[in-house]
Parts: sequence; C-alpha cells; structure tokens
Amino acid sequence: MARNSKSLAGKGRKHTTSCLRDGARLADTWLMKNGLWTLLRKPYAGEDFFLPDLCSSMAVFTLVVLAELMVLILVLAVPVADGFNWLNLAMASLFVQWIVLLSAALLCRLRAWMQRRALLLALAMCFTVVVGLTLFFSVMADWVLDAGMLGTPELHGGQMLRHGLIALIMTSLLLRYFYLQQQWQRQQQAELKARLQSLQSRIRPHFLFNSLNSIVSLIDSAPAKAENAVLDLADLFRANLSEADGVATWEEELRLCQGYLRIEQYRLGERLQVTWNTDGMPSNTPIPLLTLQPLLENAILHGLQPRLEGGDIRIDARWDEGRVELVVSNSCPPLETSHQGARMALDNIRARLVGLFGPTAKVESWREETRFFSRLVYPCKHPSSILQRSH
Repeated sequence: MARNSKSLAGKGRKHTTSCLRDGARLADTWLMKNGLWTLLRKPYAGEDFFLPDLCSSMAVFTLVVLAELMVLILVLAVPVADGFNWLNLAMASLFVQWIVLLSAALLCRLRAWMQRRALLLALAMCFTVVVGLTLFFSVMADWVLDAGMLGTPELHGGQMLRHGLIALIMTSLLLRYFYLQQQWQRQQQAELKARLQSLQSRIRPHFLFNSLNSIVSLIDSAPAKAENAVLDLADLFRANLSEADGVATWEEELRLCQGYLRIEQYRLGERLQVTWNTDGMPSNTPIPLLTLQPLLENAILHGLQPRLEGGDIRIDARWDEGRVELVVSNSCPPLETSHQGARMALDNIRARLVGLFGPTAKVESWREETRFFSRLVYPCKHPSSILQRSH
C-alpha cells in the first residue's frame, strides 16, 4: 500500500509538472502567436507612445484635475458623523498632488529614455516611479504628522499596501485614459485631414475650359503669352493636387495667384483691373495653400464677369502683432444676381483655417453698395517660427 501510495504521488507530481509545463508552453505559444510578447520586448517610440508628453502644461493640468477628483471621491467615501471634513480633503489633496506633480516631473524627464527601451521595461518604470513616490510620501507623512519628525520613520504595512494598491490602480487607469485620448486625437486628426481634402477648393471645370480656349487663341497671335499661360496653369494644377493641409508661404501663394490672374487677364483683358496692397505681409508668412485663389476666382466669376464693363479687385494683406489679416474686395453687379455661389468657397476656407490655426480663425464677408468684401483673420505669432514647425 505504501509503495502504491508513493507511486501514485510520484505520478501525480509528474502529471502536475507536465500540466504546468504544457500550460506555460501554451501561454508562450499564444503570446508569440498574438505578437504581444514581441511587442513588449521591443522599444515603442512611435507617435502614439502610451505615455503622453507630461512636460506640457495641458497634460499636467489634466493630471492635477483628475487627481483632485480622485481625492474628492475618496474623502466622500469615508463616513463622518460631524459632516464633511474639509481638513481631511486639504491634507489628502496636498499628499496626492505632491505625488502627481513629482511623478509627472520624473516621467517627463524619463520619457525619451523609456521610448528607447522595451515597452515592458517602460511600463514597469512608470509604475515604479508612481508607486515608489507614493510609498515614500506615505512614510514621510506619517513621520511628520504623527511623530512630529521625531525618531525614525515607522513602516505601517497595511497602510503602505493600501496606498500602493491605490497608486497602482490609478496609474493603470490614467495610462489607459491618456492612451485612449491620444488615439482619439489621432483619429480626429485623420478625420480632419480627410475633411480638409474634401473641402479643399478645386479648380472648376469652367476655368479649365476658358483657360484652354484662351491659350488656343494665343498660340498664333502671341505664342510667348500662350507658353506663359500654360506654365501658370501647370503651377495651379500642381498646387491644387498637393496635400490639402499643406501650408505655404505668402510668397508662394502670391506667385500662384498672380499666375491665375494673368490667365484670367488674357481672357478678360481690360475688364479686369487688380490692385495689390501687400507690403505689410512678410514673404515668409504661413498661409494654407490655395486660400487666396478661390476668393479671386469667386470675385471674377460672381463679381466682374456678369458686368459688361468688368471691374476691379483689390487685395489687402498684412501681418500685425501675431495676426494675419487678408481682405479681398471687388466690384459686383446688383444684389439679386451676385455672389450666390461664393458661400461654399468661404465655408471651405473657414473649415481649413479653423482646422489648421484653431477656433480663433475667422472668415467673414459683407457687401457695401456695389462692392463685395471677403476678410480672413487667423493667428500667427511669428511667421518664420510657425513656418518651420509646419514643415
């Protein structure tokens, strides 16, 4: 019987060891199959790195607000007989905010280092920093408040375990929150880029046909002008097929628009008069590509073309104290027949400016007797610095 018992026990241990080995092998196979282990072992320095830039003021402000909400929930969860304890809220806020701000400062400095390390090591570093600071401040708080900084700090195992678990859980939730927020922002940017591509003003077919007819008529009488018109038209199409969210310089946008007006000048002749007042705009000022051209096209199509005598277009552009202002004014026919198709182009330009420069960008239009005005305003702190960031 004893021999049988030992034999059965040995078989049981072997069976258990075999099961554990098989389970570990299956787990490792699953990890390898799903690529999780490979992902954890490699550095992950992509744009969607799980840890946001905690050096930015917005990220720190978000951490402070979320931490204060957590403190408020924890204080409210403790039952008190004499009403709400403001002192506990103040002390808990001081305790947690110290941990949050120091953790943010350390992780801000370590972020570049973690991006070059394995993802598993980077995650372990995040948890180590936060939990380590939490345990340190737990000991120091007890030493200062309870012992009056006398003697040596004492370690309370239960309290440290509780604080460590809270820090571990909150760090996991915050990392998950920041990662999801980052993914949402990237999705918003992708959707915005797709919307900008759909909103980008394209050269209309009637302009292409009119330009080609003008070029054909110039081939025999003025071949040099016909060649210049072809080059101007090629520049316009090249810019029109570029990235929708591309930012050009004012010099580049001005060159494209002058080429566009030269093509229209071949067709309209003396009916088109243009006045430029752009000395106040630095040549390196950033402007979304093909922003001015749709305004000029609308001015000709809805303003000058319906008038037998034609008219004039005036372009005023200036940069002043962190703001770009661009005004296009043109002659226009009576109210009932003017600018019915111009609203779509203005809406498209407004969407592009807001998407690239924020909600302070404005696009407005109005009419004064026989003239129509379109005005664009968007922030631009310093032309050269913004242009460098855009490229």
